[in-house]
Amino acid sequence: VRAGVQGQLIPPHANEIIQKQGAYHVLKNLWLTKGFWGLYAGVGPSVARAFLVSGSRFSAYEGALWLCRWSGLTSAGESKVGEEGPGACDD
Repeated sequence: VRAGVQGQLIPPHANEIIQKQGAYHVLKNLWLTKGFWGLYAGVGPSVARAFLVSGSRFSAYEGALWLCRWSGLTSAGESKVGEEGPGACDD
């Protein structure tokens, strides 16, 4: 719907007037011409892009974590509280 509203023609000359449609009219026209599935046009490429971006972020995070562990900056299961660990002050 947003693309339909934003994609309306701009008049080539300043003195020409083109009646622009609002979101409701664009939605109604989309529903009448393409039906329910017209609302989902273009979703496939967006989902594929999100899948690739999320996968690359996860891979970069795992690679950085592996590099930190390999270099000795951190280790698996290291406590964030302190060297004594939680409950060290308990008597």
